[in-house]
Amino acid sequence: MNRIPQYLFANQKNYKGYVDPRFKDLAKQFSQMQDARTGYGGAALVVFFQGEKVIDIFTGKKSISENWQSDTLSVCYSTGKGVLATLAHILVSEGFLNYDTPVAQYWPEFAQNGKEKITLRHMLCHQSGLFDIRSNIQDAVEMTDWSYMLQVIEQATPRFSVGADAAYQPFTFGWQVGGLLEKATNKSLKELMEQYLIKPLNLDGAFYGVPEYEMNRVARPLPTNKKELKPFNPNAKKVKRKKTHMDRLMEFSGHNPLDFQDAMIPKGMSKLSMFDESALKAIIPAANGVFTAQSLAKIYAMLANKGTWNNQQFIKPEIFQQLSTIQYIKRDRVMPIAMHWRLGFHRLLTLGKKAPHGFGHIGFNGSGAWCDPQRQLSFAYTHNFQTGSITGDYRLWGLTQETLRCADADLYGYKGWF
Repeated sequence: MNRIPQYLFANQKNYKGYVDPRFKDLAKQFSQMQDARTGYGGAALVVFFQGEKVIDIFTGKKSISENWQSDTLSVCYSTGKGVLATLAHILVSEGFLNYDTPVAQYWPEFAQNGKEKITLRHMLCHQSGLFDIRSNIQDAVEMTDWSYMLQVIEQATPRFSVGADAAYQPFTFGWQVGGLLEKATNKSLKELMEQYLIKPLNLDGAFYGVPEYEMNRVARPLPTNKKELKPFNPNAKKVKRKKTHMDRLMEFSGHNPLDFQDAMIPKGMSKLSMFDESALKAIIPAANGVFTAQSLAKIYAMLANKGTWNNQQFIKPEIFQQLSTIQYIKRDRVMPIAMHWRLGFHRLLTLGKKAPHGFGHIGFNGSGAWCDPQRQLSFAYTHNFQTGSITGDYRLWGLTQETLRCADADLYGYKGWF
């Protein structure tokens, strides 16, 4: 597929929804990026700027027979980590726990196998050493059992001494942080989400574990024109996997490919899709958060306003200062590029525009949400296209770039590329 001509000659108005004139170029770009593939899925983009919604648009297909709607829910993979981190910061602000108190004081069973000194700060900035999922479960289906996975985390042994190194935690982040929040408050993660995020922000869809009555709102992947995937066959002859570009990049960067595999690829993952009903209903906060673009953008709009929204303070100033401070800038054991981790958030990935105070989180499928407090800007992009990348795809980077440029045109009178 030749993407450049498709982008250049695409329909610039293939979307529905609201567009503030200051951000019309962003809406055009959104349309150009989706236009050629709207038969294979749908997408939504919501942006808040200086406390006002300036973009709320959507396009394409939610399913084979349904069009995407403004309230369509989307599986967002690791984008949900930023929401879970936000909930943690609110609870720190509320006094339920502290960043630097050992987790074992709230969760005694967690102290097994050398984890006595691990804190919430270590968990949030991926320095607990608990990044390994592959060695700790026998089958990915086990991840759908929340209580069982908390026991797995209790019994796990860190791969390095606490704080001595860093390794992105693609799956284990959710059970570490989510489990701690439950133990510190004596409330379920669902109750905490409802009390501290969903109700006060009036969110229209934000779930770790989709209720049965909301299942029809969830966008599903559509068939593509590519060769359909064959169903899993446990008796099939195993073929040695060829090295991919990512394998070569990891080796060139000095990473140990086994660290990447142990963090990213649970055993039996080919038998579990995050779109299976069992997975959608399960609580896997690091990997199966389900949100509308509106909900994600509003959460980050609160963060863009340094923890307040509609005259309600969610996060105290001193807590916000900590959560938005970069904890380390080096590349970790798992990610191929330096992510500049804050407490649960990473830097913005763009096509050149700088946002040194911006932070957020992207998902494996190229969804993402972020804020820039300096510009009072927040962004969320969701979709159901069959794509995957641990650093987001070019659409997410491009839309982020144009969002910053449109904001700068209003703030400073010129867009600029850097």
